[in-house]
Amino acid sequence: MYFGHFVISGISPKLCNQWWKKSSVFSDTLTDDVPYFLLKKHHGSFCELTVGVLFVQTFTAWCNSHLRKAGTQIDNIEEDFRDGLKLMLLLAVISGTYTSPQRKMRVHKINNVNKALDFIASKGVKLVSIGAEEIVDGNAKMTLGMIWTIILRFAIQDISVEETSAKEGLLLWCQRKTAPYKNVNVQNFHISWKDGLAFNALIHRHRPELIDYDKLRKDDAVTNLNNAFEVAEKYLDIPKMLDAEDIVGTLRPDEKAIMTYVSCFYHAFSGAQKAETAANRICKVLAVNQENEHLMEDYEKLASDLLEWIRRTIPWLENRKPEKTMAEMQQKLEDFRDYRRVHKPPKVQEKCQLEINFNTLQTKLRLSNRPAFMPSEGRMVSDINGAWHTLEGAEKGYEEWLLSEMRRLERLDHLAMKFRQKAAIHECWTEGQEAMLTQKDYETASLSEVKALLRKHEAFESDLAAHQDRVEQIAAIAQELNELDYYDSPSVNTRCQKICEQWDILGSLTQKRRESLERTEKQLESIDELYLEYAKRAAPFNNWMEGAMEDLQDMFIVHNIEEIQGLMTAHDQFKSTLPEANKEREAIQAIQAEVQKIADYNGIRLSGTNPYTTITPESIDEKWEKVAMQLVPLRDQALQEELTKQQSNDTLRSKFANQANIVGPWIQNKMEEIGRISIEMNGTLEDQLTNLKDYEQSIIDYKPNIDDLESNHTLIQEALIFDNKYTDYTMEHLRVGWEQLLTTIARTINEIENQILTRDAKGISQEQLHEYRASFNHFDKDHSGALMAEEFKACLISLGYDVENDKQGDAEFARIMSIVDPNNSGAVTFQAFIDFMSRETTDTDTADQVIASFKILAGDKNFITAEELRRELPPDQAEYCIARMAPYTGPDGGPGALDYMSFSTALYGESDL
Repeated sequence: MYFGHFVISGISPKLCNQWWKKSSVFSDTLTDDVPYFLLKKHHGSFCELTVGVLFVQTFTAWCNSHLRKAGTQIDNIEEDFRDGLKLMLLLAVISGTYTSPQRKMRVHKINNVNKALDFIASKGVKLVSIGAEEIVDGNAKMTLGMIWTIILRFAIQDISVEETSAKEGLLLWCQRKTAPYKNVNVQNFHISWKDGLAFNALIHRHRPELIDYDKLRKDDAVTNLNNAFEVAEKYLDIPKMLDAEDIVGTLRPDEKAIMTYVSCFYHAFSGAQKAETAANRICKVLAVNQENEHLMEDYEKLASDLLEWIRRTIPWLENRKPEKTMAEMQQKLEDFRDYRRVHKPPKVQEKCQLEINFNTLQTKLRLSNRPAFMPSEGRMVSDINGAWHTLEGAEKGYEEWLLSEMRRLERLDHLAMKFRQKAAIHECWTEGQEAMLTQKDYETASLSEVKALLRKHEAFESDLAAHQDRVEQIAAIAQELNELDYYDSPSVNTRCQKICEQWDILGSLTQKRRESLERTEKQLESIDELYLEYAKRAAPFNNWMEGAMEDLQDMFIVHNIEEIQGLMTAHDQFKSTLPEANKEREAIQAIQAEVQKIADYNGIRLSGTNPYTTITPESIDEKWEKVAMQLVPLRDQALQEELTKQQSNDTLRSKFANQANIVGPWIQNKMEEIGRISIEMNGTLEDQLTNLKDYEQSIIDYKPNIDDLESNHTLIQEALIFDNKYTDYTMEHLRVGWEQLLTTIARTINEIENQILTRDAKGISQEQLHEYRASFNHFDKDHSGALMAEEFKACLISLGYDVENDKQGDAEFARIMSIVDPNNSGAVTFQAFIDFMSRETTDTDTADQVIASFKILAGDKNFITAEELRRELPPDQAEYCIARMAPYTGPDGGPGALDYMSFSTALYGESDL
């Protein structure tokens, strides 16, 4: 049975009281004020009662642990406090106060004890049934009760772990410290301590060099207890308050005695606990700074690399040095396609990632109460966007230049080929003409022969005049080649110059020969009219055939179906003239036949040639055969092939347009959907993030459609197609839209991630975030993602902020606007709004808290040393502090003293690091 704090076995309470009254030490009444323990020992059929007064020894040792600081001690706890002197001294040592006692008479002793009791009461301790007279008279029960009250107040009550009560706090502290040790399970302040392992574990946890814990055995409690008590007394200045044998020989050790003893261990190690807490706080703050610095370094490197790539790429895109041939320009176009397909896409991702990293870093800095990150000069996000804009401008200009140059070279190749063809025809015609014009055949000719020579010369002049157009065309083509900067213009100019000079010579020689023939004609007037008629009709017909041959062999270039159909129509018109031309040919041949008929009829021996022309009937028939039977069918075939090609090109245009007319609206629709998603609230932030990432994946899954479009665009470029009447979308426009879509969804996901980061770091609930988002969206009427000043004020009022239009409200609103809109843009984003609300509703580490933590590690000094930092902090963080702390310049410092105060303020941007 239990009777008060007594455990009594085998006897009645009455017998126990009788035994109690016989004791010379204790009072005659059993109460709950003093913890006694009776141990039952069985000897056959009777019980023997033994009193264990463990608490007397414990309380005495506890008092002496404080009194020795004043150079005294007690031997008998109920006797040595009777005059109140040592009692007042004990309280003075514990509390740091002292009152001068009186020494002599009983009344003085009572007065001394009353002063001590009044002091105890002043500390908030309620004393029940304890009077000064009982203490002066040596009442052991009252004396021990008073000492226990003092222990509770000054040794145990101030112990608090996680805001628990004193006893629970002390127990929780013991459990945490001994949790890693085998065979230790602290659940109370009695049985859990019997085997001594818990005492040893407490010491080993804080001073592992004092105890070899692994050598202790659970079944050797006395050795364990003695080891712990001796080590505590020798090295920790904790007096031995209990005997191991008394604890082991007791079924349930006294709880208050164990608590008293354990509290001494707590106070002995509390300094180390404070240092550990301070070090943990500093490590946490430094870890945040180190991570932020690493992110800053990553940003700077990524920004530098991206800007360097842009710096190297722009000169390449701005290099507009034209090439000489189409093949060289085709290679430039292929290089540009490689840039678009291979080199630029990773840089687009890097730019997007750079912006995301920058936003995440700024969010982390805001959440950790650090100043905003300001990149080094020239590496701001705006600088990168500016450089990127310049790059895209150069890129667009380069592509336009490439296509323009290809059109120019295509035109040049066509003109050059046309020049060479016409020049070759003309040179072939002029070959031998100079020799013919300079011969003197008319000097020995008969009249008829002279007449013939004159007519022949007239025919030649007619032919010469007909070739005037060709010479002018050749000169015009050469001029156009010069104006278009044809690479082989010198040789073209040389050839053209030679043709023109030769033409001038022919004109001069023709004029001289005519004059000579006309002078001779006056003497020789025989003319063969029939030959003349033949020559006159054969020459223009022959010239027409030669022109037709030239036209039928002429090169052509078209860009669409309408142009090739125009050429085919013109060709059909030409073919419709062939029957009439054939009649003219037959008529000319009939003249020659008539000449032969007359000659045969009159027995005239012809010389075999027409004196008026070199155009023979055979040559007319050969040319007609070539025009009608060869060149016309070949022209038909070439035009049909070009028609097929243009139809194929039109198919390519239509295929690209069909895809582009789907992809373009799809991109626009997705951009609008992202805009709606970013202002809607559906589920938790994690749900929104998951949905956004699924949405992002659906966009990424659409990439094959963009790739197909790129492939078709490549086919269009390779076919030299420069226009498309079926769509208003260009590949460049769609490319930019696709990149903007990827960037926008990535930014939106990053905003949600930053909101999660803000929520978790600041302890904002999902309900609060929902309330903030609902309020923000309610006033964001235009769904722009930002609130104007008046809209933001209405939003704040809806959340309970007093910002009405009065002097105090206007001042408060101005303060808030300076936080959420530091650049005075007049608009407040949702992220700025969330940052403000989290700052208003949560606590963050401050520079003052870090300074206080360093002060603990420094032993309350205004400076700290490298040795102390290396002892209290992990190696990497200790060296981080040492490298950045300025020397301490105060008068109380010394060699190697470091200024932790300026270092702490610099962590939060209040000074320079």
